[in-house]
Amino acid sequence: MKLIFVLFLFATSLLEAQNSYTIQGRVLSQNEGLPFVSVYLKNTNLGTTTDDHGNFKISNVSSGKQEIIASFIGYRTEKKVIDITKNINNLVFNLEVNSALDEVVVTGTLKPVSRLESAVPVEVYSPTFFKKNPTPNIFEALQNVNGVRPQLNCNVCNTGDIHINGLEGPYTLVLIDGMPIVSGLSTVYGLSGIPNSLIEQVEIVKGPASSLYGSEAVGGLINIITKLPENAPIVFADSFVNTWGELNIDAGFKAKVGTKATLLFGTNYFNFNNRVDNNNDNFTDLTLQDRISIFNKWDFKRKENRTFSLAGRFFYEDRWGGELQWNPSYRGGDEVYGESIYTTRFELLGKYQLPIAEKVDFQFSYSDHDQNSVYGNTPYLAKQRIGFGQLVWDKPLKNHELLFGTAIRYNYYNDNTTATLSADEVTIPSLFIQDEIKLNEKNNLLLGLRYDYDKRHGSIITPRIAYKYKPTVNDIIRINAGTGFRVVNLFTEEHAALTGARDVIIEEALEPEQSYNINVNYLRKLYTKKGMMFTFDASAWYTYFTNAIIPDYDTNPNQILYDNLDGHSTSKGISLNLDAVLANGIKGSIGATYQDVTQTENSNTTQQILTEKFTSTWALSYKHQPTNITIDYTGNIYGPMRLPTLGSLDPRQEYSPTWSIQNIQFTYDGLNNIEIYTGIKNLLNWTPNQGNPFIIARADDPFDENVTFDAEGNAIATTENPYALTFDPSYVYAPNQGIRAFVGLRYILK
Repeated sequence: MKLIFVLFLFATSLLEAQNSYTIQGRVLSQNEGLPFVSVYLKNTNLGTTTDDHGNFKISNVSSGKQEIIASFIGYRTEKKVIDITKNINNLVFNLEVNSALDEVVVTGTLKPVSRLESAVPVEVYSPTFFKKNPTPNIFEALQNVNGVRPQLNCNVCNTGDIHINGLEGPYTLVLIDGMPIVSGLSTVYGLSGIPNSLIEQVEIVKGPASSLYGSEAVGGLINIITKLPENAPIVFADSFVNTWGELNIDAGFKAKVGTKATLLFGTNYFNFNNRVDNNNDNFTDLTLQDRISIFNKWDFKRKENRTFSLAGRFFYEDRWGGELQWNPSYRGGDEVYGESIYTTRFELLGKYQLPIAEKVDFQFSYSDHDQNSVYGNTPYLAKQRIGFGQLVWDKPLKNHELLFGTAIRYNYYNDNTTATLSADEVTIPSLFIQDEIKLNEKNNLLLGLRYDYDKRHGSIITPRIAYKYKPTVNDIIRINAGTGFRVVNLFTEEHAALTGARDVIIEEALEPEQSYNINVNYLRKLYTKKGMMFTFDASAWYTYFTNAIIPDYDTNPNQILYDNLDGHSTSKGISLNLDAVLANGIKGSIGATYQDVTQTENSNTTQQILTEKFTSTWALSYKHQPTNITIDYTGNIYGPMRLPTLGSLDPRQEYSPTWSIQNIQFTYDGLNNIEIYTGIKNLLNWTPNQGNPFIIARADDPFDENVTFDAEGNAIATTENPYALTFDPSYVYAPNQGIRAFVGLRYILK
């Protein structure tokens, strides 16, 4: 019997050997062997990585048709289907570099161009970048972009704006598909509710862009580009929950309607209904929110591939923060403090290429924003309507890329504050021209000029110049300069003017701000023979403002003073980004920015409030191919910023400490069409109450019922109020949300 059993095992092993084979080959890139590439058979556990010369070998492969995949971060994945009937000894893959520098961008010059060929430096961020640290809105997602910081402006309602290179949010223009519909009231709320699953890419320009996009693009712009319906998945969904109780759901689909139309539908729902008070001040650490956003985009086929697209979005949000015992019955009263905001908003935008021989596009947008809010017992009821339309004629000539345009912008704004005695209604017509001149193979010059007419301020001219020098294939030097002109809408931009007990004093009729900006950028690509890639991107900038309107918290701690600065303010700094794909399969990026943002008045120069001295961001990714698990480690660090304290007795720190938010995520994509991800946010459990006795001043007396004031309205130190404070939630520089775990699932059917 033993002999028969041994013979049986021998026969079985011999049969298996006859039906298992070996695959050998090489992975190349630019005719060089590429090391550390993952080569594996789909739906099996068989796989390996290439050696230093790009060679690989996979043994024990079953006969039949097999799909073999070669994958390496930074290169386009290549797949081959082979019928295995014998050993294969010479299978060759040729991987192409998949560099973000080769992507097509439209921001900066209003026309599609390779990122490498653009005279204006444009940073591009894909959905893959944002998946490394999943967030419920694009506002939070930008926290890992170097030189860009989401700034919270209120400890109670948690609204905020986007800072670029130290400049406040209103200096940054936010576009959706190239249309300027996020401004004014929606600067605070408009970046929430854009379904992340619908985003194709986000393009960021740091520096002046006023000649093409108008006066709000003084410090830079952010263009959120949504997917074309024909390129979107058939069905997609992405949902996650975390241990704080936040729930976020993105879902949508695309469909063909008839023979000439394709629609893309998406929705975002976010809910947080958990009253958390970890710092024990009886105020919510995180604003409670209930939000829904619905997005619909149509593409229509036309003769000669002319463009016609139409999109719309509806947004509704109910958010509140305040004392833990608050409920809607206290809304607007002075018994229990709460900040409650109801926001209703809809948008329409489109692009239509005229049916003529020349390439002329008509672009248009309209937004309607209605805000019903109360800040304690102070109501703020506001409406804003913005209509925008422009014609753009793209006319290439020999060595010239000409762009002509005319635009008209309608703005209606009204609120119940004393600053708006009557509705502000203005129509601003514009003309602009741009010429990008190819001087030779290495030199390009871009000239731009915009003319706006504002009946309140007359004619406004904003010139722009950009120069690109490309000494080698892998080196680019860019210089951009321009001017800006901005009319301030105080209450729509300065949320601190509405919250807390400080009195708002407007000392004079506010004149428009003017700016002058120059930006120098150097970019270098480096490829090694061992398959590693490096991209160095360095910039230096200088912005000078006259007539700057900067809230003054220092002169009187019980007031916020607004006037045109009798002097000047500047923003200057340097930044460096390094992107790398290493030979061991790790992909990483790190960025650092040092900046000096100051204001000078009466020969006295001070650091601007809520502006950090330095910041750094990073992201490291590694995929372990045999287990289909990707590890992402992301984070940022911020240097000290000056904070709005309430006078010399205030025990809170005048400058914030250096602080960091770090996250880790694990993603499994071994299932068809499904990704499962989990991780931890804020690994260090950093919150701003560390090192401070409190964050919100007089949180136990939000209506200042027990504060004693002198004849001039200044708080007096008493036994009950030893620091002479009034209620103030504007001391905010970091989110109050501590460490939390999350888990989510994505489904994509292409």
